Amino acid sequence: MADVMRSGSAEDPQDPEGRERSSGTPEEQAVPKSKGKKKGSFWKELPILIVTALVLTVLIQAFLARVYVIPSQSMEQTLHGCTGCNNDRVLVDKVSYRFSDPQPGDVVVFRGPQPWVQNEFEVQEPSNPVAGFFQDAVSLLGFGAPDEKDFVKRVIAVGGQTVECCDAQNRVMVDGKPLEEPYIYWEPGRGVGQDSFEPVTVPEGHLWVMGDNRNDSKDSRMQGGGGLNGAVPVDNVIGKAQVIVLPPTRWQSIYEDNPQVTALGAPSWQQGLPLGAGFAAAFPVVLAGRKLAGVVRKRQPAE
Repeated sequence: MADVMRSGSAEDPQDPEGRERSSGTPEEQAVPKSKGKKKGSFWKELPILIVTALVLTVLIQAFLARVYVIPSQSMEQTLHGCTGCNNDRVLVDKVSYRFSDPQPGDVVVFRGPQPWVQNEFEVQEPSNPVAGFFQDAVSLLGFGAPDEKDFVKRVIAVGGQTVECCDAQNRVMVDGKPLEEPYIYWEPGRGVGQDSFEPVTVPEGHLWVMGDNRNDSKDSRMQGGGGLNGAVPVDNVIGKAQVIVLPPTRWQSIYEDNPQVTALGAPSWQQGLPLGAGFAAAFPVVLAGRKLAGVVRKRQPAE
């Protein structure tokens, strides 16, 4: 019986179920099938990967962060922007203001309110509907021209504060105290003094915003005729400009120190908040590190 089984297995080209045997080792038989399967799988999955990436990009741009092109010179030299220049691209954080309100010194991107009729830039609308579709698409992805109703400025005062210009040293004042504004840029040929304006008490839920290029910025001082019409509703704020992402030579965070801290004399306990937060965060980090080191030592084999 054993001889019959050996003879059948060696000479019969078919297995017990009648299927023809293939030559070669199992490894050799599997290689071409595996390659073919991988190739087919890749090309089938590629469109899914592309669509997923685009959907994620749109969701990130809509809810988390978006890249904006700086359209004008109003924020020089903090942010570069001018006709024919390699304008800065900034990453605008859309999450921070869901948990807190904009603060003085923040550089914010916002939708221009109704009284703001003097746009800093204009986007040429293409006459070709196909070109218009692609312009909207790339704008949604953060690579196209930004919407002409969006502005970027620095917060100077918030709701309830009274802002005016200027004191004897030509400084903006908030609640009667002059601000320290090291970011101000005096564009050559436009003078080194700010135009004065009467005191304005910013309505609650609004912001008073101005450009760092103080004499070349259409901001709260003049938009809508100035005064209360120049204030921007907090609800119009899209997000906080955090970092310059392009061009590579300009990679850096954006200066956003509060100009009122020194001028208005923030309480000492507030000035110590960063240090206190650092110490508070240090303890759990050190404790976690010690526990991790202990676990690693326990798992090491004894020599």
